[in-house]
Amino acid sequence: MVTVATDPNITLTSEGAVSVSYHTLVNSPLSLTPSINKAFGSHPDSLGIIIVRDLPSTYVPARDRLLKLAYRFANLDPKLRERYADPKSRYSFGWSHGKEIMNGKPDTMKGSYYANPVLDEPNVPRELRDAYPEYYGKNIWPSDTPEVQDFEQAFKDLGRFVFGVGCQLAVACQPFASSYLSDSSLSLADLIGKSQTVKARLLHYFPPSPENPLPAEDEAIDSWCGFHLDHSLLTGLCSAMYLRREPSGEPSVVRSPSPSSGLYIRTRGGALTKVSIPANCLAFQTGEALELATAGKLRATPHCVRVGAAKDAENISRETFALFMQPNVDQQLSATENFGQFSKRIFDEHYKDESAGGAAM
Repeated sequence: MVTVATDPNITLTSEGAVSVSYHTLVNSPLSLTPSINKAFGSHPDSLGIIIVRDLPSTYVPARDRLLKLAYRFANLDPKLRERYADPKSRYSFGWSHGKEIMNGKPDTMKGSYYANPVLDEPNVPRELRDAYPEYYGKNIWPSDTPEVQDFEQAFKDLGRFVFGVGCQLAVACQPFASSYLSDSSLSLADLIGKSQTVKARLLHYFPPSPENPLPAEDEAIDSWCGFHLDHSLLTGLCSAMYLRREPSGEPSVVRSPSPSSGLYIRTRGGALTKVSIPANCLAFQTGEALELATAGKLRATPHCVRVGAAKDAENISRETFALFMQPNVDQQLSATENFGQFSKRIFDEHYKDESAGGAAM
């Protein structure tokens, strides 16, 4: 559902998020400057997120295919899943579960599968591979596990689709961003399109259990998954899929188990807003690397995920997919840090070092 903002050139969702058509994004990107200014600017009611609608028909089946595979992988035997974990990359490639620190403790409520959908193996010097295994490692695919035989292709198909839309959005953002970038010669489209650090994260939120119960309704909104910033330039987000475990073993797609479930964002003015992403749309939000590259003029988007209490919730999981678009590690973001140095600092804040233990965005 969309509504027209006060400016007739800007379309908003019923929750106040800016919405743009994919056709306009491709055919007339520079006409979207007012919409991008409204979405990513410093206005108190700006959400830092933009919805892209009217996507090509290939998107919905690609999303459905991969998110159902996320469920299948997460329901494999834990020992089998761990075969695809990679401590050497700080768990930034392959499977990661219980490595991320959220609200001061290991997060076992969700599992993640990380890969670069654009490149299987980046072409960078050995020194960079050794210094930044979080970004310049090799993809790991569960190709020898029959239950998820199509995992690699499904991951790449969806990841490359989101990446393509993100690159188009970067072109549309350039007139707006260039006036804020500390180095006005930088091109967002080049920083993203030529990067070898693209990273996708396929997420499975496990159903609540006695070990990981849902928060009470009166608990803080971020008690389940704390407020955080992505450390990308832009992050692409798919709509979440909720799956109910059935006696047959095959899950069924169900509606969100609770009206309070979903993505929550703090506006530039500090107001808390729940933002829904329709199943046939993509969303993009700003990350901390963009905030640094603009000396704080374009803010990263604080957000969290909450799953509210509901009947039968213990049988319902949440699947989603995020693509983090960011520059190469040697790209200078500020006078004192390049992207690689910035990322290392963020990893150290959020992940324990277990002989290089952690995960990446």
